[in-house]
Amino acid sequence: MTYFFASDIHGSAFYCRKMLERFEESKAEKLILLGDILYHGPRNDLPEAYAPKEVIGMLNPLADRILSVRGNCEAEVDQMVLSFPVLADYAVLYLNGICFYATHGHIYNAEDDGRNLPPLCEGDVLIHGHTHIPVAETRELTGKDGQKRNVTVLNPGSVSIPKGGYPNSYALLKDRAFEILDFDGHIIKSIEL
Repeated sequence: MTYFFASDIHGSAFYCRKMLERFEESKAEKLILLGDILYHGPRNDLPEAYAPKEVIGMLNPLADRILSVRGNCEAEVDQMVLSFPVLADYAVLYLNGICFYATHGHIYNAEDDGRNLPPLCEGDVLIHGHTHIPVAETRELTGKDGQKRNVTVLNPGSVSIPKGGYPNSYALLKDRAFEILDFDGHIIKSIEL
């Protein structure tokens, strides 16, 4: 099965529309949003075509195909206008036989050698957004229990406000292949899980 991952739309109707075009083309089973859907946040400039109401109108008809977690820019009012749950800090997903710990990245992440890691087992995947920088790599991390484990760390980058010189991006999981792509279809990073 194919799954579509995206993060950090930040209310851009222009890039939400591009994302949804790629989602439909991909024939993915689910659209998994990793937070920061509607609001741009006080640290970011307004993204192109900032129009949260338009983003709401584009996403709500797909509510039965969307899984989402809360970003640091989500608020209770966002849940009032979105037809799919957005306020969970994380979701544990079993996709194509792989355990994914999906989160935004502002609480749980792989930085600081695992002090902010969620409970993960050897071979699990931590996928998050927040940094707006694409990542696809396996790291040896030390969990809160002091044990070292190999964990795959993934980040699809940002739909609307990329950083680090990267282009606007999203990701696809096809079977065990994970690819981060720009909106022209070029692979930015990839990894076999």
